[in-house]
Amino acid sequence: MRRLSDISLHLSQLKYLSPSSSEDQQCSRSFMDVKAASNGVSTIEDRILRITGYYGYYPGYSSHQREEASENRTENLHQDNHVKTRCQSCTSAFFKIFWGFLVILSVSSSWVGTTQIVKVTYKNFHCPFFMTWFSTNWNIMFFPVYYSGHLASAQEKQTLIQKIRECSRIFGEEGLTLKLFLKRTAPFSILWTLTNYLYLLALKKLTATDVSALFCCNKAFVFLLSWIVLKDRFMGVRIVAAIMAITGIVMMAYADGFHGDSIIGVALAVGSASTSALYKVLFKMFLGSANFGEAAYFISTLGFFNLIFISSAPVILYFTKVEYWSSFSALPWAYLCGIAGLWLAFNILVNVGVVLTYPLLISIGTVLSVPGNAAVDLMKHEVIFSMVRLTATSIICIGFLLMLLPEEWDEITLRFINRLKEKKNEEQTEDTTESSVHTRSRSRANGTVSIPLA
Repeated sequence: MRRLSDISLHLSQLKYLSPSSSEDQQCSRSFMDVKAASNGVSTIEDRILRITGYYGYYPGYSSHQREEASENRTENLHQDNHVKTRCQSCTSAFFKIFWGFLVILSVSSSWVGTTQIVKVTYKNFHCPFFMTWFSTNWNIMFFPVYYSGHLASAQEKQTLIQKIRECSRIFGEEGLTLKLFLKRTAPFSILWTLTNYLYLLALKKLTATDVSALFCCNKAFVFLLSWIVLKDRFMGVRIVAAIMAITGIVMMAYADGFHGDSIIGVALAVGSASTSALYKVLFKMFLGSANFGEAAYFISTLGFFNLIFISSAPVILYFTKVEYWSSFSALPWAYLCGIAGLWLAFNILVNVGVVLTYPLLISIGTVLSVPGNAAVDLMKHEVIFSMVRLTATSIICIGFLLMLLPEEWDEITLRFINRLKEKKNEEQTEDTTESSVHTRSRSRANGTVSIPLA
């Protein structure tokens, strides 16, 4: 109480010394407000500022400054956490894109390598079904490769029996039985063999570039079959892509005048794309979506079925002289193993790529095999492409890329445009705020100070 009385006496003395009576009245009112505060006593900074007659001072000024500083610190912490989260997401996205580029190069290279080695093998060995059967047998190694990767990377390692039981659930809760093995594996194994056999037959009639471009039409066939059979969502842009694919097929057949090897090769390549699309649609219908382990297990079962039940087909073709070779030593084992190994690598990369990166990038890797084969055909085989073939190939590739658009592509585009508009408005608001702050700071520098309300 004595200290408060001293402050009052000092203020009464300052009344006659201060240049403005209104300012003194304001200081006395501020003092009374502080005196009536809940804690009864103001802070030392508030007293010093009031007694010295700080111009423009209002009670709680220093406490407000501290509150603003703490709020600024909190906001800075939130901003730092937000920046760290964004950095982590950007890092993960960067690694996904990085792995995506590697997968794109690997997928396109393996497919180009397979196609080109087949063309080289045909110079001395004309047995496409034997090559298909031999390459499909290598699918047995898919699951062992997957399990080796599991042992090398997984923290909680499972035994081989446990992993087989887990992955065999793709056939049902009971796992793989003999009945399910014959019922589910047989149709898919036949479609797999037909797809690869027709693809190899088409390579005998057409260039690698034409066959790989026509095979890209399987994406359009998958959409049409899914729309008809699975009742998937109708999309106008994919209908346009399907029409473009059909237009490219017709133009490719027209390139040599609808006669000779060209029309047969186009029919074989389109048949390969159709069986591939049917395989994918039936897989989605009966087996649903499968993870990497289940896909590896299923493809290995296809290899076992091929080895057990389809091995009789190349034997029959051999004795009927349809696909005949003089002796086993005369077989081009290096080329055959190269085809089988690259085909297996392609299938593994397609399934591994879904885990490592975006599925969109894997599809882009497939379509990039077309310019890859074109470069090899142009440089090594000296193939001359007509304008009709180039136009047909370009139309098919554009249609393939249109098929990659997501189902909500129109909504995503509108959201992206709205975000750009919002960012532009925010930048304009920030510029206006900065200009107003700059104006206030200039007015303070000129001596004009606005007194905030208590």
